[in-house]
Amino acid sequence: MLKTGAMTGEDWKMSGLAPQEIARRLSRTRRDFLRDATGVALGTSLMGRRFLQAQGLAKKRKVIVVTFGGGARDQETFAPEGQINIPHMLGELIPQSSFFTQVTNRGILGHYVATASLATGVYETLNNFSAVPPDHPTVFEYFRKDLGRPVSDAWVVAPSNGFNRIGESDARGYGPGMGARVILPKHLLNAAAGASSADFGHLLHDNYETPLYAPQIGGGEFELQQLEQVLKLSVADFTAHAKTLSSPDELSVYIAKQLMKKESPSLVWLTMHDIDIAHSGAYSLYVEAIRRTDRLCAELWQAVQSEPEYAGNTTMLILPDFGRDGDEDSGGNGFQHHRTGDPASRTTWMMALGAGARPGVIYDSPVQSIDLVPSIGGMMGFTAAQSQGRPIRELLG
Repeated sequence: MLKTGAMTGEDWKMSGLAPQEIARRLSRTRRDFLRDATGVALGTSLMGRRFLQAQGLAKKRKVIVVTFGGGARDQETFAPEGQINIPHMLGELIPQSSFFTQVTNRGILGHYVATASLATGVYETLNNFSAVPPDHPTVFEYFRKDLGRPVSDAWVVAPSNGFNRIGESDARGYGPGMGARVILPKHLLNAAAGASSADFGHLLHDNYETPLYAPQIGGGEFELQQLEQVLKLSVADFTAHAKTLSSPDELSVYIAKQLMKKESPSLVWLTMHDIDIAHSGAYSLYVEAIRRTDRLCAELWQAVQSEPEYAGNTTMLILPDFGRDGDEDSGGNGFQHHRTGDPASRTTWMMALGAGARPGVIYDSPVQSIDLVPSIGGMMGFTAAQSQGRPIRELLG
């Protein structure tokens, strides 16, 4: 008999179920927990379409995507024993959102390559530890080319381990000059701190998974220009604020909010990474990072609602890139890694808030992570021609 709570990798293996059925049951477990914990309702595609038709008078759409590296298991989040770690999601965000309980990642479970897959709508196969661009056009290139948008209208705020190339692809007809501008907060801080960078070691730590592959944190005149000309921050003010922060993700969210205030781009992609400290093997730090990510997502949503350029016309999408291993799976290392590739590691979730999202509704129909890009295209009016995903109809009219 299957357990009704959070199940480990070994539990799923012993169940004898097919991967698709395991994913479905994971989805149902999340759905039932959220219905009990928050009182949200089960939605249908028709409900979503009727709601979206009522949004026709909305102002020009903006989209903010928030991903976080490695995700977090249900044991520490969407299970009775984990709900203490996500009070903001349960109490503030999920009641306002359309929540998708079954988002499957069928690609490579490495952070850069998985994020590149999210950004292209294709399961990319590039080397996870190489600073190379995606092979297929990114959502930023589709957005700018199809709609004729300037470079200032699409931005990525990301950790620095290779993500500097995620803004644009090598795809023919797209590529250099057609993508997003990328801000690497650690590079900004390293450039601003100069000889005092050792004082910010807790904010500059890079690549928890494989430290041997971590590139040296850069930063120079270009980053100082971004700081002063784009973000309108002086070196002194930036470093003074950085001293009040406790993690790289807090720095990234600060930069994203400053970018929204000063540039008001229509498409913002923020990748957080604190949760991946799980690779260090310290469970307490992993849980602390989950709680911090929960708080930061709520802070970012509050910023969206408080900024005149974003309030009322913005969709914010929150999703992990993938999950983590179960405690008893002999092929992995529990919460510490994501090596097995089993359904529990691949079946995640997505939250959609704001314009076009039906608040307080759960959808448990299966979608894939590569469905994100064509769905954003449907929201903003561009075509993701080379994406292999499908638009999520519950988000589109």
